[in-house]
Amino acid sequence: MLRVEEVETPRPGEGQVLVRIHAAGVNPADTYARSGAGSAKPALPYTPGSDAAGVVESVGARVTHVRPGERVYTARTLTGTYAELALASESQVHPLPERTSFEEGAALFVPYGTAYRALHQIARARRGETVLVHGASGGVGTAALQFGRAMGLTLFGTAGTNEGRELATREGAHRVFDHHDPKYREAILEGSGGPGVDVILEMLANVNLGHDLKLLAPHGRVVVIGSRGDVTITPRDLMFRDASIHAMLLWNVAPEDEREIHAAIATGLEAGDLRPVVGKRIPLAEAARAHREVLAPGAYGKIVLIP
Repeated sequence: MLRVEEVETPRPGEGQVLVRIHAAGVNPADTYARSGAGSAKPALPYTPGSDAAGVVESVGARVTHVRPGERVYTARTLTGTYAELALASESQVHPLPERTSFEEGAALFVPYGTAYRALHQIARARRGETVLVHGASGGVGTAALQFGRAMGLTLFGTAGTNEGRELATREGAHRVFDHHDPKYREAILEGSGGPGVDVILEMLANVNLGHDLKLLAPHGRVVVIGSRGDVTITPRDLMFRDASIHAMLLWNVAPEDEREIHAAIATGLEAGDLRPVVGKRIPLAEAARAHREVLAPGAYGKIVLIP
């Protein structure tokens, strides 16, 4: 159950930062933590949320990189971002450029961190390769398309609505396929010129993974980003291609890899390559509705909560 409550204003301790939240991002992982479906169950009472953007309210002792009044986005916090104020360690807040709105800033860490890690750090996609992004109209999907364009990749995407397919095209996909079309996989193979795609970013492995393996080119890689159940695969589909399946959770990222992610986000925002897509703005008091909608079909950008 999600409900709004009044609590005492947190006070930053040593190395901590208090952020006044202007917008908080909603991710599927937030719903898993709330429902207990995730691998790590938070202690109750619990305030969800890792992505947000706002202004530094105050800082504790030995904080050297941010000052009160500065615009920041968060990459996790100590107290949760579904709130008017959130306490974070100094390492969890990052500069937000003036050209990027607070709502866009709330759409940064999980979508763009996941997309960058999947493409660069895990799949090690190379310029000229073809990448298939399942769920290309969602927050991670649009982030992957934007990063992929900047990397010089050929990008295929899937989406289930006309609106979603139009968005994926605007955000960089060279071809977009309707995953409701019973022949869309054949169309992907035809579009690849025959050998298949080099990398697949998989948002719903329990539905797609077995089929994905048949779409891979030799030495292809699947990166599993999301799954909501079990799946059966045929290992020979991997063996014939010398292909591989990788899986990731952003929460497992090593500190040095996370620093690389934030540097890439900063560079992309500055260059204009990264443009977070905010699909819905929902009042914080209606967070329960946001949790239902973030898991519904027809993803379109990122859902953000406005305190």
